Amino acid sequence: MKSPLAMLALTTALTLPGLAMARPVTLTTNLNNYGGDGAYLALYVTDASGAYVGSLWMAGGKSKYYEHLTDWYRATGGDPAQINGITGASVGAGRSLEITLDLADALFDAGYTLHIDAAVEDMRDSPNEVAVPLTTEGAGQPTRGRRYVADFSYDM
Repeated sequence: MKSPLAMLALTTALTLPGLAMARPVTLTTNLNNYGGDGAYLALYVTDASGAYVGSLWMAGGKSKYYEHLTDWYRATGGDPAQINGITGASVGAGRSLEITLDLADALFDAGYTLHIDAAVEDMRDSPNEVAVPLTTEGAGQPTRGRRYVADFSYDM
């Protein structure tokens, strides 16, 4: 984590509105029908210099597979504390993951990027499957993934 303020802006803004304003943001990840097992997905944010700021969501519950989410794993050292309380089931081929989170307004139009790493058992890992700048203009605009993600979008 770059600073306590960055952590605060990413996760605690939802509970301390006096310190930072936040808004509900719906993140929608639609997967291709790639014909394999459920995908593990790590959704995380980096700052303008590419430094890891924090994790938003982890789809997939078995920590032994987290190392296959290569960029996220490298940024966090595979630290499960980075995802405590923000995990869900893996996402099946052809299915969608839709989550709504309160994200700090300070993350938008300030050089932050949302990344998705993807991994599927017995298939190729896909680090940086999606990388999308967090901007107010980008809301509602689908971004294509590289391998497993058909498209990703966020709505405010």
